[in-house]
Amino acid sequence: MPTEPRAWEGVLASIEGRLVDGDLRLGDHLPPERALAADLGVARSSVREAIRVLEAMGLVRTQTGSGPSSGAIIVARPVGGMQALMRLQVAASGFPVADVVRTRLLLETSVAVDLADRPDDVDLAEAAQLLDAMDARSLTPQEFLALDARFHLALAEASGNTVVAAMMAGLRSSIESYVIGGAERIPDWPAMADRLRQEHRGILTAIGAGDPAGSQALVHDHISGYYRDASPAASTNHHETR
Repeated sequence: MPTEPRAWEGVLASIEGRLVDGDLRLGDHLPPERALAADLGVARSSVREAIRVLEAMGLVRTQTGSGPSSGAIIVARPVGGMQALMRLQVAASGFPVADVVRTRLLLETSVAVDLADRPDDVDLAEAAQLLDAMDARSLTPQEFLALDARFHLALAEASGNTVVAAMMAGLRSSIESYVIGGAERIPDWPAMADRLRQEHRGILTAIGAGDPAGSQALVHDHISGYYRDASPAASTNHHETR
């Protein structure tokens, strides 16, 4: 006899379905646990379990506390199994941050050149939507940077190279780890967020304009610049010069 699905699996299926259908969009917050539980006719514990699974899959980022920024925010759409397996492999290995950054520079500058070589043949709609979501001033640094990581993955997916996209998805947890850790060392986060917004827009504009060299340089400067300014050494230097 077939096994009946557990309650949290029904919640998971409902949320994933709304993501696929576009009822929930990138940057949206999930409804409160109480509302989801009432709407789906399940216990709040089942909603919490489903959200934990969604977070493990990299689809949502949760924020504790109260207010408009609390709860779970949508940072990605459902992806294939290869990306999930790669992400688990990276999480188990725990690569050094410097190696992750160097790998990002190799992969993402190559992606930018490829996209800019054929701007009329690639779909950048999701990347643009993510930038719009990042414009919300109510985002916490953690929420902003989760969307930031998804933006970089969206560019890789737009290239159509499934191997590169899977590698980027695998690196995502490592990317989020060091960028969120670095945010705590940024003395003026709002100014940094504005800078990152401008850099993201510049990258997308250069790709859309069919400028491979410009796209490559902007991606390189964007990744290396944040790593430089958010590194422990930068924080030490900042305190020493005060």
